[in-house]
Amino acid sequence: MKKLLPALLALAPALALAGTSTWNLDASHSRAGFAVKHLVISTTRGEFTKLAGKLALDEADVTRSTVEATIDVASLDTQVADRDAHLRSPDFFDAAKYPTITFRSTQVTPAGDGKLKVAGDLTLHGVTRPVVLDVETSPEVKGMGGEARRGYAAVTKIDRRDYGLTWNKVLEAGPAVGNDVTITLDLEVVKERPKTASR
Repeated sequence: MKKLLPALLALAPALALAGTSTWNLDASHSRAGFAVKHLVISTTRGEFTKLAGKLALDEADVTRSTVEATIDVASLDTQVADRDAHLRSPDFFDAAKYPTITFRSTQVTPAGDGKLKVAGDLTLHGVTRPVVLDVETSPEVKGMGGEARRGYAAVTKIDRRDYGLTWNKVLEAGPAVGNDVTITLDLEVVKERPKTASR
């Protein structure tokens, strides 16, 4: 019995993770977008075209799940080359100095009707602050190759000034750039298949 107890304790972490599956982001079917007011009267939208991420999903207890994601700032695209260059410059994202945006979850909470509240740390422009994502989930489906896939749609709102993004100009109509930024995520993840033993 004295020998059995330490063995069971050593196995505890593995047993805790036994119900957890790993899902990798399919960047070709995912999107990270943002929207911000321009001159108070209209909304400018853009997206980041290069992103990666991983989900550790515990289907028996979703609160034990974790997610992390990375966005390539240089992949920013608003469909206007001059504006994109300005946004990548030190006036805004300073992509050369801060090349990535990262998110790491700290808590996952069910919110009813298949929805989740995912709290985590968002690191942007060298600043890390807590945010909460409102997430809608989709059921698991099979892809064309028989692989398991899931979809997630998430939204949150941040004040860009909290991350040191303070550049602005005040014109007759008002500030050139709004402070509130809405972030939207449409994500598709693929379940990682078990590795086969080498012969």
